This record gives sequence, C-alpha cells and structure tokens, in this order.
Amino acid sequence: MRAVLYDHHGAAREVLRVEDIERPEPGPGAVRVRVEASGVNPTDWKSRSGATPRPIEGFQIPHHDGAGVIDAVGDGVDPGRNGQRVWTYLAAAGQPWGTAARWTVVPGRQAVPLPAGASAELGASLGVPAMTAHRCLFADGPVEGKTILVAGGAGAVGHFAIELAKHAGARVVTTVSSPQKAELAAKAGADLVVNYQDADAADQIRSFAGHVDRVVEVALGANLHLDLAVTAPLGQIVSYAAEPADPVLPVRACMTANLLLRFVLLYGVPAGTLDEAARDIAATLAQGALTELPVVRFSLDDVAAAHEAVESGAVGKVLVIPS
Repeated sequence: MRAVLYDHHGAAREVLRVEDIERPEPGPGAVRVRVEASGVNPTDWKSRSGATPRPIEGFQIPHHDGAGVIDAVGDGVDPGRNGQRVWTYLAAAGQPWGTAARWTVVPGRQAVPLPAGASAELGASLGVPAMTAHRCLFADGPVEGKTILVAGGAGAVGHFAIELAKHAGARVVTTVSSPQKAELAAKAGADLVVNYQDADAADQIRSFAGHVDRVVEVALGANLHLDLAVTAPLGQIVSYAAEPADPVLPVRACMTANLLLRFVLLYGVPAGTLDEAARDIAATLAQGALTELPVVRFSLDDVAAAHEAVESGAVGKVLVIPS
C-alpha cells in the first residue's frame, strides 16, 4: 500500500515521504480500515516535528483520525463488522499504523460506526477534536442549563465543543478573532460570538450571560484574564492546548473564585472514559447534530503541505485523501 512515513523528527518536507509498504493485518481485537480520508491535527505535526516527540520504532505513519470501511477483523472481533463504515481516533498512538495511508489497523474500540448520512470528510474530522471537546465539556459533570464559554469557536475542537454543548442543553458563548471565524462559530450554533480582541469583550459576555459556568480554553495564558472576568464562582476552566510560553497564574484571583483549573490531553484519559465519549459522540452524530467545518483537501503526495497548512493555522479542517 502507499503510505506516508517518517523515521525521525523534523520539518515536514525533510522527514515525510511516501512509500509502498506491506499492507498491515489486524491482530487480536483489531480491525483493518480502508481509509477514505485522513484528518490532520496539531498533535500530528507536533509529534512529527519533535515538539512533543513520541518514540518511533522503525517508522511512523502519521495521523490519528480518519474515516473509511472495515475490510478485515482480527481474532475476537465480530466478523459482522466487515464492511462497516467507521471513524477512528488515536490511530497512531503507541503503534506505527496512522491513517495517512491506504489502510490502517486500530483496536476495534477505536473504530466507531459512522452513520450512513455522515460523510467521510465529517468522520475524518471527529477523532481527536471531538473527543477532546467532549472531555473538556463533561469531565466536571453535565452542562444542561449551564452557560459554556468556548475559546476559539472556529477551530475544530471549538466547533465540536459548541455543537456538543448545544446538543446537551447548554447555552454557548464563544470567542473568535475575525468576521470569517465569527461566521463559522455562529453557524455551529453559538448563542453569542465575541471578538476577544474587543476592549469590551468581558462586558459583552457578562451582558449576555451574567457569568459562564465552564470554559473550554485553547490559549490559557492569553485568555486567562478574560476567563477570570466572566467565570462564575466555583466555575471550571478546562485547557486543552499548550502555548509557546507557560502562563503565570494569578493565584489569589483563582483562589478568590474558588476556581477549578483542569488540563486535558487525550493520550492520558482512561480507556473507559474515551469509550464513553466515543459512544456519546456517535449518538450525537447519528442525530445529525454534528456538522463539517470547511474542508481543505490534500493528496497523499502533498502531505507536507497539509502539515504546513495546519502549522500555519489554516481555517477549517485539513484532510489528506489517500489514493
């Protein structure tokens, strides 16, 4: 099969290459998926570049997320899963078979049924972003009747956080940095969209919601002042991304707010919790409550450009289409 490989860390154009390799076979409990679309996330380029290095045993096929059809199952997997459309998550975690290839193999639990009405593009966009959004939203309990602030509502995590929160009965405020991004966040269903660069951003949020109960945060250091200004006492700020410089916490202000500050990284979330999130996302998807972001497609041969697009902050979802 044709696959993207790297065997050491570095810049995309220096380490990524496309080769023909042997098609993998699923081991016990695993399934093989013929990939139709492979999603690219920041964690993919950070692992490849060495910014957040992970061990490489021989070679690594990048990308955790994808969508396709199961065409082989390992021992212990229901043979009836053959032919099932699925979306994947964390495919490249702890194994070489990421989704930037014609086929991938993953544990059966990490290949989640994709409803007939959902496109492969949407399926390949879920994975890490939707699972991260779910964990940020629900790690501290239900959100029904609560007001949620989603920082960066036009990004993939922000997009699915808005949709999952709305589906769960929350009111959602989101922050963005441009009219284009504001349009995307509003389309996802946010009740209020605020440009965080506005001098009165906190006043806009407080006028609409009083205070927010929970924050899904993409840039803790940059946004903490705004978060503290609008978060209710006993509220939660949940951070899922690291900035180049670690933030300095105003400890007294956090104490005064009796604030819970939580950090989320999917690699360390317990398997049972991930399973629960996948089931919840699948149910929400089946009800038509999750939608696509604008898609930017690259061929397998242009995978370096796909990584560079994500590194530079491309708006929408970057996908690689194997062939």
